[in-house]
Amino acid sequence: MTTDTAEKIIKYIGEKGQTTAKDLKNYLGISSQALFKQFAKLLENKKIYKVGRPPKVFYYLNKALPKANIEIEDIDEKTRKILEDSFLNITPKGERKQGVEGFALWCQKTRQPLEKTAREYVSTLEKYNAFKKNGVIDGIKKFRSSFPQVFLDHIFYLDFYSIERFGKTKLGQMLLYAKQSQNKVLIKELISDIEPQIQLLIKEYDIDAVGFIPPTVKREIQFMKELENNSLLSIPKIKIVKVKTEIAVPQKTLSKIEDRIENARSTIIVDENQKYKNILLVDDAVGSGATLNETASQIKDKDICRGKIIGLAITGSFKGFDVISEV
Repeated sequence: MTTDTAEKIIKYIGEKGQTTAKDLKNYLGISSQALFKQFAKLLENKKIYKVGRPPKVFYYLNKALPKANIEIEDIDEKTRKILEDSFLNITPKGERKQGVEGFALWCQKTRQPLEKTAREYVSTLEKYNAFKKNGVIDGIKKFRSSFPQVFLDHIFYLDFYSIERFGKTKLGQMLLYAKQSQNKVLIKELISDIEPQIQLLIKEYDIDAVGFIPPTVKREIQFMKELENNSLLSIPKIKIVKVKTEIAVPQKTLSKIEDRIENARSTIIVDENQKYKNILLVDDAVGSGATLNETASQIKDKDICRGKIIGLAITGSFKGFDVISEV
């Protein structure tokens, strides 16, 4: 049930297109406490949505939701569960839409029938998930067909960066926006999500040291550095350095595998004197995998590892040398 004050808020936003709390407070002549109480109810009931962070927050009417809510009822329980676990979309407005509701809104925006598209999404997801075993994708065959010599003993992806038709996976979305937005809350959530799988690999392969591939693109908050500093790993960390060059050339800008190998070979330095039995190398978004492979090559050349070197990418591509150009 909508109160008179709530109706006035909806009408005002409808007429103005957007509003701030200050404008509404002056218009309604009510206290800030009363206004934000109304906002909380309207946000909870999906009547409005907000954009921005204090002190610059704007409120809009949510016009797309009613139809989506009606159609959601037609989706079977199994499909709902998969959507809740797997679907995430970050909108152009910077809103996080996930699960069944997020998928319904995505279908509305892309003008696709919800129930049919949901079935097709599940079918597509199952095709890609078939590559997974024990929660990871084994990419060693792809590496062996890509490089003259593979220095990693194993390479795993936690997920694909994107899938056909539906675009970036949930993990792909989180990684992209955690890096680009430098949002510490999102970074912390992503680290929390992936850390259990990292711990499982450490236990399974008796890892006694871990190395994190440093970034090329300069950012105030670096995701890989946050992962290195905030993960609960108790094992030693190998020092891997990204050499500063006159012009930084990210791997994603290079289309030829030979150029990627040359780039990695000349800009990554493993600065380590200790010796370890088994080492885990962690990277974020892997296209060709040249950086991981060349880092493993240095570790072997310097006789740092007596056993196996395991590579782990948070997301990766299984199709040739598809360039992950966004992150």
